[in-house]
Amino acid sequence: MNFTKENSLLLSASRFDNLGGWTLDQQFMEQMGSSYLLAHGLGIGVEDATTEAHFPCMGNYHIFVRTINWSAQFAPEASPAGQFTITLDGTPITLPLGNKAPKWEWQKAGMVEISEGRHTVGLHDLTGFDARCDAILFTTLDEAPAEGVEAIDELRRNMFAIGAPEDKGHYDFVVVGGGVAGMCAAIAAARLGVKRVALIQDRFVLGGNNSSEIRVGLGGRINVGLYPSLGYLLNEIGPKTKGNARTADVYEDDKKMEVLRAEENITLYKGYKVSGVEKQGDRLTCVIATNVRTYEQIRISGDLFSDCTGDATLGVLAGAEWHMGRESKDTFGEVSAPDVEDGMTMGASLQWYCLEGDNENDFPAIDWGLKIDEQTVQVVRRGQWYWEVGMRDDQIADAERIRDYGMYVAYSNWAYLKNGYAKREDYAKSYLGWVSCVAGKRESRRLRGEFVLREQDLKNYVIYPDGSASTSWYIDQHYPDPENSKYFPNREFLSCGHLDPMGFYPIPYRCFYSKDVKNMFMAGRNISVSHVALGTVRVMRTTAMMGEVVGMAASICNNHKALPRDVYYTHLDELIALMKKGVGRTDIQYNQIYTLIDTTAERSEEC
Repeated sequence: MNFTKENSLLLSASRFDNLGGWTLDQQFMEQMGSSYLLAHGLGIGVEDATTEAHFPCMGNYHIFVRTINWSAQFAPEASPAGQFTITLDGTPITLPLGNKAPKWEWQKAGMVEISEGRHTVGLHDLTGFDARCDAILFTTLDEAPAEGVEAIDELRRNMFAIGAPEDKGHYDFVVVGGGVAGMCAAIAAARLGVKRVALIQDRFVLGGNNSSEIRVGLGGRINVGLYPSLGYLLNEIGPKTKGNARTADVYEDDKKMEVLRAEENITLYKGYKVSGVEKQGDRLTCVIATNVRTYEQIRISGDLFSDCTGDATLGVLAGAEWHMGRESKDTFGEVSAPDVEDGMTMGASLQWYCLEGDNENDFPAIDWGLKIDEQTVQVVRRGQWYWEVGMRDDQIADAERIRDYGMYVAYSNWAYLKNGYAKREDYAKSYLGWVSCVAGKRESRRLRGEFVLREQDLKNYVIYPDGSASTSWYIDQHYPDPENSKYFPNREFLSCGHLDPMGFYPIPYRCFYSKDVKNMFMAGRNISVSHVALGTVRVMRTTAMMGEVVGMAASICNNHKALPRDVYYTHLDELIALMKKGVGRTDIQYNQIYTLIDTTAERSEEC
């Protein structure tokens, strides 16, 4: 169909003037082509999102809304969880939406007669259970737009007149991903004299899993092993209080931002998702990043790059070799690996907690939830790390479904505690205080470097000349909880940790750069390790020190006009000298003294 500004008006929900109580969700742009608005009200309808719209002419308009019936993925015969209507100048003009297919599609929402000029269009939430809207199309044409990532992108470009990416200039070092690994990589490089550092973050807060959006406490230890000065940098940005699934203030988002903003050599691009790259031969030359609200794009060129995205987004776009899931025993000779490789990964956690009110309060007895009973209900007040989903799914392709299932089981369990549980009076004054809508991932794609760290390296304590930041976590692999699997086969939502003891192990620097993309580093859970070895390197204090080492290596490359592999073969002595010194401040309070090492895999609400 030929949708034009003369016959149609496209409203992207992410571009609304006032988001009201709706939440911008940009996690799944890679899978479904957009960011969107989410009515994450924990069972209470959220305030309307509104925007001013200018209609091209007076007339009758067909209305198409891109949405999804998310709960139908799990309860196809039940009433939809998330529903909403479209309003025009405060009046509803559609029947409930979000109640059809369990996939993203353009749902036909009827017709409306509209006068020419400006009107206020709104999204009105009906349930508080995560209704979602990508876009609204008012058109005089009686046919829905084409579906799919490419089609929705083309429609936006035509209707919004999105032009070529804006050139933001050239940088010495471009870091993609603003978790603790990416932050430390950028800060370390900047403090060591790299004058032009870009940090690109697809969210509006820093810290990744340790932000107020996901609320995972920092695990592992810093200032240990061969180079005990590594980690003081993390001490500058890390929160002073421990714990998972706590109140937002515990994660100190503002402190992270303040420390980064104080670095004059760093330019932060927040709210931009890297969506494309340019290369010359086997080297990256630039990245294209898309604004997660407006879809306008920027172009950032550079000499050196680092993938600190966790999901290996940059490396995959750049054509680097990557792997996901468990390797077979034959691949690396690991005794703990399965006989046959498979796609199982450690899962994602959607944490939650309840709070206490002064009076009794209700929660809907939902008919679309998981069937919980006295045997399967989890009698807790906090959904901790072991509320883990998606281990049998594809952590990239199925990312939205995995997130949705995490919320689904949290709501289902809570609804039973409030309405069906034999001792529900214990929860009479309790209410849901927070349920994460951002997945806290442990594992997805891993990039292949010049060296792959394996189980036998760790257990035999094989020290390599380029050993760097030290692990401190046991080899901690997660599997579906057998008891939970018994009741919910292939749809588990609880996990168990299986721990193998080990000492402080220095990770080889060669795990921190791509063997294929010659000017690309990596730091975080996407480094060059086997699935088994990931069990110890993945916790955030360790990934922060990886980032610190990568920033050091980037400064060496910048000084010598060298590539990451040259640091190992030619300038390793310089890297060792920098690791002995560290780049973090030692004149401020040291507060990273909690959760020193996980030795129990205890499933406790108080972790």
